[in-house]
Amino acid sequence: MRRPTIPALVIAVGVLVLADFLVVNDSLGELAGVAIDAAIVVAAGAALAGVGALVARRANDVWRRRGDPVGAGLVLAGMAAVLVAGLRPGAEGASDPAVGWIVSALMLPIGATLFGLLFVTTLSAARRSVDTGGREAIVLVGSAVVLLILLVPIGGTAGDALAAAADWALEVPIGAVFRGILIGVAVLVAVFAARTLLGIGSTDD
Repeated sequence: MRRPTIPALVIAVGVLVLADFLVVNDSLGELAGVAIDAAIVVAAGAALAGVGALVARRANDVWRRRGDPVGAGLVLAGMAAVLVAGLRPGAEGASDPAVGWIVSALMLPIGATLFGLLFVTTLSAARRSVDTGGREAIVLVGSAVVLLILLVPIGGTAGDALAAAADWALEVPIGAVFRGILIGVAVLVAVFAARTLLGIGSTDD
């Protein structure tokens, strides 16, 4: 019989945090704080492990000259530059001016370039979607065009009205869709965790 330790732990922590949200109790709040801190530590450890795996893989690509060794070398050089800038003696960590300069002078332009390329590919994908004649695609592209028009930076009363309409559209209809998606995903995760915890498989349905 399987021992679903991880799903049981996730459910227990979720119930604990939910109980702390619903019930005002100092002891319960401290216990929930410990659980959240532990989750943060675990997430940080997983992030460090992921970074270590990335470094090992890219270093192996450079050493064996496979894949894209130039890109792998640039990734390693960028990671090393940020680490040296943030961890050198006398540095202030992530708030150090050298780290801020690297982010603003290198990473932000690279990100802007990638988003510029993404904008072009998105327009191409939207055109192909509209050419297919699907109603869903037309509604999606039409909604995107409306939001783009509302977000155009225009001054004066007209600009304020467009900005208010854009905020309402993002917070109410689009926000409702996103919240519905998140609730659906959360329900599916809870059902999957409960099935795993109880040992219910697809053959038991």
